[in-house]
Amino acid sequence: MRQFPRLILVVFCMGFMLSQHGWAGQQLDVHDGSAISITSPQNGTTVESSFDLVYVLRKGVMADHAHVFLDGKYQKGFKGKFNEVPSGQHTITVKVATHDHDMVTVSDSIAIVVK
Repeated sequence: MRQFPRLILVVFCMGFMLSQHGWAGQQLDVHDGSAISITSPQNGTTVESSFDLVYVLRKGVMADHAHVFLDGKYQKGFKGKFNEVPSGQHTITVKVATHDHDMVTVSDSIAIVVK
């Protein structure tokens, strides 16, 4: 009977740790002091088919880097420049990620028009 309170404590602690760290590939609903802001191009801007994307990332407790998305598609290996983006309206989103690539619920998005 004395083991029961200890078991409850262990289960509670495990649940708390998992809720704070999540599993790989999940979006973590944790605000850890991270912030991200796209500085160029500005929202609503018309750009050429090739253009630079500039953003500022403030790393919080869990943040490590950002992932860039064009129209919802992850831009793996993105190096700061879009090349040959088709004409029309597009949405660019940058999301804060942990070292394990889990998404932290901090992001910024802009809408652009490509000539």
